[in-house]
Amino acid sequence: MVKERARILVVGGGYVGMYTALRLQKKLKPEIKQGKVEVTVVTPDSYMTYQPFLPEAAAGSISPRHVVVPLRRVLDGCRVVVGEVRSIDHAKRTATFTTLATEDEGAGRQQLAYDELVLAPGSVSRTLPIPGLAEHAIGFKTVEEAIGLRNHVIEQMDIASSTRDPAVRDAALTFVFVGGGYAGVEALAELEDMARYASRYYHNVRPEDMKWILVEASDRILPEVGEEMGRYTVSQLRRRNIDVRLHTRLESCADRTALLSDGARFPTRTVVWTAGVKPNPVVAATDLPLTERGRLKCTAELQIEGTPHAWAAGDAAAVPDVTADTPGTETAPNAQHALRQAKVLAENIARSLHGEPLQTYSHKYVGSVASLGLHKGVAHVYGRKLKGYPAWFMHRVYHLSRVPTFNRKARVLAEWTLSGLFKREIVSLGSLEHPRAEFELAAGGKPPVDSDNDPKGSS
Repeated sequence: MVKERARILVVGGGYVGMYTALRLQKKLKPEIKQGKVEVTVVTPDSYMTYQPFLPEAAAGSISPRHVVVPLRRVLDGCRVVVGEVRSIDHAKRTATFTTLATEDEGAGRQQLAYDELVLAPGSVSRTLPIPGLAEHAIGFKTVEEAIGLRNHVIEQMDIASSTRDPAVRDAALTFVFVGGGYAGVEALAELEDMARYASRYYHNVRPEDMKWILVEASDRILPEVGEEMGRYTVSQLRRRNIDVRLHTRLESCADRTALLSDGARFPTRTVVWTAGVKPNPVVAATDLPLTERGRLKCTAELQIEGTPHAWAAGDAAAVPDVTADTPGTETAPNAQHALRQAKVLAENIARSLHGEPLQTYSHKYVGSVASLGLHKGVAHVYGRKLKGYPAWFMHRVYHLSRVPTFNRKARVLAEWTLSGLFKREIVSLGSLEHPRAEFELAAGGKPPVDSDNDPKGSS
């Protein structure tokens, strides 16, 4: 039993936040029922997004609601607060946060006291001061962005099909993706596959009319799958008429024109930014120790260095990799480590409350898998390299086994089965992003978005 009453605050409802809270409510179930332990999760969204499925959601292979896990259903033993933590004063054991009702209440920010802190806010897109980026680009970290991008791509095909202006048509059918990591490559490959399929239903849009451009600043893409599989991926993408540009940067996307560092210019209405991430800004608004890259300094036991009763894992944490040959190596900020770190983190919190010795987080990276569209993929797992259909199948099996809850597993498997039996649904529901637009016009108001200033180039 715990020595004294403990209030555990989990900041973030992503991989680490949800799995840590889920493990805690199982490990400390008797104490939670007796009121000796209270677990509170503060998260901006009431759901956890399984991000590896975002590319397939964008391509229409999985419904958006099956990519997310409702936290209140899963964490029935915890208190879930939908809000954003703005700052943390660990010396006083308090966190300042806002909720959806803060502005209406007019009472300002609220404070929450805690005894144990789990800081797992995740990451945000790492952007650069590129002209036009904030106005015209779209990211690929949330389910809303994935579905918005799918709607946008189909909408651009509609524009190209209906216009008589060659310049408008060319810009509508040019899609620029910046960043050659998992998010960029999988998103581009899945959407290109979807758009290629959709073109059969347009009388004047052919696959070869579309320009798909991948811009990567380094000398290779998908570094996680190894150099050989990275080269194979480049060759496969180029065989699909995708323009892969290595050692190239985006210099500007102002005026709906993508200007690259190699001098190329592409009129485009679509710029997708997937060039890396950085720790959530809330990490800097704490009195906790940070690394030079702005991540939380952690021990191998997932405690924040030199700070009792504070724990961290995931994208915002710099966790030492005890399996690495080189001293000072940190674990990669990816889902493979986040899932396993959450388990050890919850175990260590329970052990700490029970006065037991802590465990060391140790996991040797086993490899990676990536999807390149329907029946296409690459994998480098346990030293073995796979490509094509076997890699794609492994990608699906692995992520199906990792998506939380049996409910989600069954629904995703059912959708994959049905999509194999029937044709794809090629529909743009772009109006979902502005559902009141038609009513406001009917009521004599103005549309919420000016088409000339739409950040995603929507019509």
